[in-house]
Amino acid sequence: MEKKPKKKHYKWKTGLTPYIMVGPAMILMVIFIFYPLFNLVYLSFFDYNLISDKVFVGLRNYDILFFVKTDFIDALKNTAVYSVTVVIFSLLLAVLFAIWLEKDSWFNRFLQKSMFTPYLISMVSCAYIWSWMFNNDSGILNAMLELFHLPLSRWLNDADIALFCVAAVSVWKSLGYYLIIVLSSIKTIPAEILEAAELDNTSPVKKFFKITLPMISPQMFFLLITITISSFKVFDIVRVMTDGGPGNATDVLVTYIYRYAFQMNAKVGYASAAGTVLLVILMILTYFYFKVLSKRVHYQ
Repeated sequence: MEKKPKKKHYKWKTGLTPYIMVGPAMILMVIFIFYPLFNLVYLSFFDYNLISDKVFVGLRNYDILFFVKTDFIDALKNTAVYSVTVVIFSLLLAVLFAIWLEKDSWFNRFLQKSMFTPYLISMVSCAYIWSWMFNNDSGILNAMLELFHLPLSRWLNDADIALFCVAAVSVWKSLGYYLIIVLSSIKTIPAEILEAAELDNTSPVKKFFKITLPMISPQMFFLLITITISSFKVFDIVRVMTDGGPGNATDVLVTYIYRYAFQMNAKVGYASAAGTVLLVILMILTYFYFKVLSKRVHYQ
């Protein structure tokens, strides 16, 4: 007689399989995500510069951040302005171009591929190219202004517009990726819904706000969160194009943390406090998005 497999052994093996499959990923997350986050918060309570021993100072680093030094508040304001600019223009332009390129034609497909190409290029390369274009003396932008007899601009050397120049490059580079997501979501809207709206003589504006926008709201919500987080973590483009200048006009939180952690006598404890503030801001924004804005997301 054949022996039947034991049910308990089978259930134990089946129940353990999912944990074995996700185990390596969880171990990597603990090593490269959770431990660095915990260590970041831990070091923020110490006076530490990679050479001397750690000295516990409590909340002194946070007190210096908010009430002693003014450059942190400036970096926080610059980050907020940069993030708001990038989020608004990225979403707005992605929707406008998606509506424009919705119709399938060889020209629209060519434009889609052309707009997606910058996303495949590294941010550092794009930053160097645009730095040359923004150059006061040999830049192509000032050459175009001079061609039309318009006043020249100092671009990246002008404290009033330098941050917006950097934001414009960031929007330009990633717009093709956001466009593809929005365009794909628009094309998934059932045709019968749009046809019914046309039979009712619905205006294009009303059709967009009453049908199109609610139907693509999950993708827009996803883009809102990802763009916000990436804009708050901006570093490479600012580092290459302006390095925080002129003055501190383009100094953002991550460049501020980098400067104090690796350049200003390696004040790791102080930089960790600034990094913890950035972490808390992103957590609050994400919670706000899911708590408030998620109610306006319409899932099909």
